Amino acid sequence: MDRGPRQEFEPPAGLLRIEDCLDSRGGVVLPPGVTLISLIERNVANVGDSVAYRYLDHTGPGDGRAVELTWTQLGRQLRAIGARVQRVADRGDRVAILAPQGLDYVAGFFAAIKAGAIAVPLFAPELPGHAERLDTALNDAAPSAVLTTTAAAGAVEAFLARLPAGRRPHVIVLDEIPESAESDFAPTDIDVDDVSHLQYTSGSTRPPVGIEITHRAVGTNLIQMILSIDLLNRNTHGVSWLPLYHDMGLSMIGFPAAYGGHSTLLSPTAFVRRPQRWIQALSAGSKVGRVITAAPNFAYEWAAQRGLPAPGEDIDLANVVMIIGSEPVSVDAMASFTAAFAPYGLAPTAFKPSYGIAEATLLVATIAPDAAPTAVRLDRESLAEGRAVRVVPDTADGSDAVTVVSCGQPARSLWAVVVDPASGAELPDGTVGEFWLHGNNIGRGYWGRPEETHRTFDATLASRLETGSHAEGAPAGARWLRTGDLGFHLDGELYVTGRMADLIVVDGRQYYPQDIEATAAQASPMVRRGYVAAFTVPYDGRETLVIVAERAAGTSRSDPQPAVDAITAAVVARHRLPVSEVRFVPAGVIPRTTSGKLARPACRAEYLAGTLGVRHGAPAR
Repeated sequence: MDRGPRQEFEPPAGLLRIEDCLDSRGGVVLPPGVTLISLIERNVANVGDSVAYRYLDHTGPGDGRAVELTWTQLGRQLRAIGARVQRVADRGDRVAILAPQGLDYVAGFFAAIKAGAIAVPLFAPELPGHAERLDTALNDAAPSAVLTTTAAAGAVEAFLARLPAGRRPHVIVLDEIPESAESDFAPTDIDVDDVSHLQYTSGSTRPPVGIEITHRAVGTNLIQMILSIDLLNRNTHGVSWLPLYHDMGLSMIGFPAAYGGHSTLLSPTAFVRRPQRWIQALSAGSKVGRVITAAPNFAYEWAAQRGLPAPGEDIDLANVVMIIGSEPVSVDAMASFTAAFAPYGLAPTAFKPSYGIAEATLLVATIAPDAAPTAVRLDRESLAEGRAVRVVPDTADGSDAVTVVSCGQPARSLWAVVVDPASGAELPDGTVGEFWLHGNNIGRGYWGRPEETHRTFDATLASRLETGSHAEGAPAGARWLRTGDLGFHLDGELYVTGRMADLIVVDGRQYYPQDIEATAAQASPMVRRGYVAAFTVPYDGRETLVIVAERAAGTSRSDPQPAVDAITAAVVARHRLPVSEVRFVPAGVIPRTTSGKLARPACRAEYLAGTLGVRHGAPAR
């Protein structure tokens, strides 16, 4: 299905040119006055009749009714919504979006910013299992207004009624605002260093906090992504079902703003119920140009299991680029998806393993546009001691090796050093440490948390390597972001091994939970793949290992003991680590973040409290 070389497009006059965003050395430097809103206004003025966003609505009659919004239509909506926001919110006030996935959400997010407010992308209260996160974010951000839709307004009003009367924000129903309201909009100057939005963290390792993302950070990261993934023509389109309150989901509506293209959106629910919808949308984009998508590991595994095309269905994935990230990248996820969809033209270079973090707006590192994914096999014992030692030759059964996927190189004008978190000294290649980052894509800090901001965003390198330093070129005295992520550099590649907060430490040795979870999943078919949580609990003066696994489909009445025995034996054999308990629970019991990641600390807390599974209808033990 080779369609030949892609045609490169010169952007229409007036649109942002990539060369305008680079200095004489090729570094990313935003031109004066460039903000999210100025980018949209350029598109309105120069490609106004072109589609900006398309939403595939799977809720009504038919399957996937397409609703489109041109740049001109978006511009009018931003002024109309912005005018209503300005009635109840002053400059710098927070305006939260509590709406279902859709074009109203996109317009509401950008309109809040255009009105001079700080957007707070959240979600409607009906999202199951996340009321506490929503409550935390609303109390923290204290918005003056909430933007929602007619469909969600009742649930939003009921949720906000729990707040004291003096703290309840005004509710603005987006789809009830007439276009004529745009005449009341008051133009507002927006500075590149103003806060664009508060990006609340997913809550995978701690309660969610709001990251102050400036226009400079957004613009810089969009240019970094365009350069890293080779999005230098307007014939590249986005396809995404990712929630728009998630940093990766927001990036998929940021791309079109930067280069005047468009994105096709679906809802997360539409994807989960029928992953074929994602595949079909990718195919439709691939047939007319280049299409980019992004998702975490579980999405590619789910699509490989349940998203295969019907016999004879015309699916073409030849021009698809797939970012995989948000957690340590799984070789198995890429392998299963590739095996399922290679017959439909999927290129060996389609997958782009990437590393990103909300505090850096999103992208930190990815592999080259023409590169295929690679991984290293490392000695398990050495990795537990903080050293990346290749296994040569590969062991026959892999029991003494850990596979870690390369995330390529840091984005342009972004420095990523591996540091001893205790001393602040840069570590040599091949040594595991904490990633510290510096660049203009880094957020300003945590909303309302000056001490935590200083601790996380204002780190200072105690020392740099004399040769081969990854801080080369960063200004002296630079502020560094402590990511809390562990990994290493090796042979010019960046590798992520896990989160410091998730690290399992038993008798002074370090283990990565995803490694143990993979062993558990491989040990028994009773384990629902991707739904295993490993953590430690205190017992008799020491930390002991607990593994919680959701049952695979069709095993609800099976005796779990053989699976428990198999998992225990496999973990002892592979990791030399005794297991205190293996507990099987029904599907849906293990807590997950709003972005779908395992919330191991929350699972551990429920386990210790004896409430694991209680709220989901399963008895506590």
